[in-house]
Formats: sequence, C-alpha cells, structure tokens
Amino acid sequence: MSHKTWVFIEQFRGVVAPAALEALGEARRVAAALGGGVTALLFGQGVVGLAPQVIAHGADEVLAADDATLAEFRAEPYAALLTKLAGERQPELILAAATTRGRDLLGMAAVDLNGAAFADVTAVHVEGQAISAMRPVYAGKLMANVAAARRPVLMTLRPRAFPLPEPDAARTGAVEKVAAVMAEDAIATKVVEYAVETGRVSLTEARIIVSGGRGVGGPEGFGPVRELAEVLGGAVGASRAAVDAGWIPYAHQVGQTGKTVSPDLYIAVGISGAIQHQAGMRSAKTIVAITKDPEAPIFKLAQYGIVGDLFAIVPALTAEFRKRLGK
Repeated sequence: MSHKTWVFIEQFRGVVAPAALEALGEARRVAAALGGGVTALLFGQGVVGLAPQVIAHGADEVLAADDATLAEFRAEPYAALLTKLAGERQPELILAAATTRGRDLLGMAAVDLNGAAFADVTAVHVEGQAISAMRPVYAGKLMANVAAARRPVLMTLRPRAFPLPEPDAARTGAVEKVAAVMAEDAIATKVVEYAVETGRVSLTEARIIVSGGRGVGGPEGFGPVRELAEVLGGAVGASRAAVDAGWIPYAHQVGQTGKTVSPDLYIAVGISGAIQHQAGMRSAKTIVAITKDPEAPIFKLAQYGIVGDLFAIVPALTAEFRKRLGK
C-alpha cells in the first residue's frame, strides 16, 4: 500500500530521535485529514529492530533500508534512496524533524523531486487536499502561513513544537525492506569520527535551558549558569556574543546562526536579547530574563524579568531550587 504521508525517522546508533517521534505523531494527525496511512522511513545499518517502536508511535508501514552505506548519516545516499522511493510511490507529504540531518536530507530531496520545501514548521494545516504550514519569518518576528503549490510537500518540523505521541504497543504495521541505491565508492562524503560531549543535555531536546550572554563577563561567568542548569536538569545555552568571545563553545549557541530551541522554560542570564538571539528561542513556552539593563529587548519577550546583578540573583535562585527540589 502506498501512503500519502511519509516521515523520515532520524536515529543515531540505534536510538530514535525524540523529534522524529514528534513528527510521526503529527503525521498521524495529518494522515487522518489527507486520507491513507503513515509510512515511516527507517534508514541505517541494523535498524530493522526499531520498527516495532516506530509502529507503536503511529506508523502503519515501515520502509526499512539496512545497508553498510547507510550506517552513518550522509545526505547523498539517504537523499538518493528517499528520492527513488518517493518517485516510485508518489507520497503527498514528507515530514522530518528540523534537525541538522532532517534539513540536510529534505532540502536535497526537495531539489531532486522538484517538490515544495518548508523549513522549521510549527503547524501543519490540511483543507481537503490542500496543504499549508505555519513557519517563522524575519528572524521569528512574524509567522507566515505558506501554501504548497506542487507535490510532494517536504517539511521539517521544529523540535518540541509538536507533542510526543504516546506509544501503543497493540498497534500493528507492515515492515518492508528496501535496498540502498548508492555504492560506497560513489559517495563523496566519508564520516571519519564523532566527537561526543557526554554528560550534557541536548539543547534541541531540553525542556529547560539556562543561557548566558555578554553580561556574564567571561568564561568563569558561566559557572553560575551551569550550576543553575544542573540543578534544574536543563541544558546550557549561550548568545552569539558569548560564543564569539570564546567564553563557551559554539555547540551551545542559541539564535539565528546557532540552534533553534523550544523548551518549556528558557532562562536568559545577562542576555540583552538581540533579534538574532530571539529568533532561536522565542517559541519557548516560558521565558525568564535576568540582566542589569532595564531597557534590554529581552524584557519585551519575557513573561518574567529580574533587573539586577546576575551574580547575586542566579546563585540565590540555584540555592532555592536546590532546597525545594531536594538536591
């Protein structure tokens, strides 16, 4: 059976990305409006065992490609396979998480398929057979409703902008194995190694983020920021100014040229809130700003604000949270 709604299931070494499951949940809702079921695309090596988890979270069918050329994510072989499958089976809509890999894959596939491509989508709408999406524009200052003029429609969905579906172990679905389409010697990109930062919460998946900016004053100023994040079980973020100054690695940067995040709670410490930074965090559910400048733009976006010395306020908050959380 050929379904109209497809979802790329991003996984890394046998662990499915939560944002991919969020996309799967949204695909389930959209498929009810478009008609037909949901097909999940599971590419990698040794990944067929993940199919039951994918089916439990909403897939009706899994197209599983198990090959050494797909062991590590590379856009060329992944896009070639996606393009071939979509060309043969003609889905209406292809979804993926708006991660680095999801954007890379769907951007390349959209060109090959001559489809409509929407990035960083926060809502999907279906009226009859018409598909449109809500997405931020102008660095997040406005939300645009964009309509698809051709098929297939390829969308990357902003992580944490959609609910994580509850698994249903009783769900059943078909698993079809498909073959890779590129030989290793035809793939220009090679994955040499990964540098994994352990003991840290992923920014894009974090429910709570504590970010530091120029106001922390230097590398040592991130000490209180890290302590608060640790007590809350959150991730550490940073503004571009702090990253450019060399106070913290780029991996922590939130903003237009960094990561886009949608946590339940975002605490901005010593951050003025330039529009480029707001573009990466304005979809957070609750924003708290702590800075000494009462005119800082961040206060226009924040639900709660504290004007004062962050080096007094942040340790006091950490101590209080530690007491209340029993840590």
